[in-house]
Amino acid sequence: MRRRAPLVALALAWLALGGWGVESYASHYYTYRGFAPPRDPQGVVGGRAVTEWAYSPALRKRQEYIIYLPPGYDRLSAAGKRFPVLYLLHGSPGFPALFLNAGDLGVALDRLIAAHAIGPMLVVMPSGRHGDTFRDDTEWANTPKGRFEDYVLDVVHTVDATWPTIPDRAHRAIAGNSEGGYAAMNLALHHLRTFGTVESWSGYFRQRATGPFKHATVAQLAGNSPAFYAWGMARALRRQPLQAFLYTGTSDPGRFRVAEFGQELQAVGGHVRFALYPGHHAWRLWRDQIPHMLRYADLRFRAGSVTGHRPRHRPARIRAVPA
Repeated sequence: MRRRAPLVALALAWLALGGWGVESYASHYYTYRGFAPPRDPQGVVGGRAVTEWAYSPALRKRQEYIIYLPPGYDRLSAAGKRFPVLYLLHGSPGFPALFLNAGDLGVALDRLIAAHAIGPMLVVMPSGRHGDTFRDDTEWANTPKGRFEDYVLDVVHTVDATWPTIPDRAHRAIAGNSEGGYAAMNLALHHLRTFGTVESWSGYFRQRATGPFKHATVAQLAGNSPAFYAWGMARALRRQPLQAFLYTGTSDPGRFRVAEFGQELQAVGGHVRFALYPGHHAWRLWRDQIPHMLRYADLRFRAGSVTGHRPRHRPARIRAVPA
């Protein structure tokens, strides 16, 4: 897969994404984290990743996002094809390009599309950072740091207006790792008309009075804690069914809460899959599971509706254990 953005020093790449030059997946790899640089297998036609900027009325400024375009995008889009979209929210510390390099996302997409294991899709990776610091934390929520939940909706509107998407909830999924996994669930439940599928990779479901929520009221914390407010969503989930895949690592301290919340969401009408996979709260786990998560999103897109369709990929079920 190729990457469109100006060449910059690796150490500063994550601060300077932008432009329309052509690069490899590894161009913005600030650290290899023990992984080999991303590279498509011989004979696999690569897609490309484009760095764009969108003005967000919620933030009152431009914010970057990366969009993956599948192999053959120019030809397919010229012929009138429209694409489903997967939105990926990074964790903290983090930035969009980590999905491509530490996660090997682009290579996974290229390989699965080449093998006809999934259909062509667009993948959008917005930046959830408030400033220019790597460790900046926003929780992708509306807080004094900024209206980052509303910003994600601004990105959706921009993408639908700019790219050939299928602009309905059945063909729009949201996912993320760690903080991004929390935010994906929070956003999906807050905006059922926008997202029909959600994936939470090692996410959490209760908000605390720390970081951007340091001075939050009890009501604000509850309203941004899926484990608290999901109990009251049975009627909404009957009207707008939600497909959800939750997983975490066997060595993640929050592993039991994933199962617990999955059962809570299922009890009020969510179509839930939840699983434990070997690993820690780390990129090794998320990288290994990205192909499975892409297949799950693709199966939801192919279904064309958010019914109770069961995916062919069946991870081992886990029983909820009180935390």
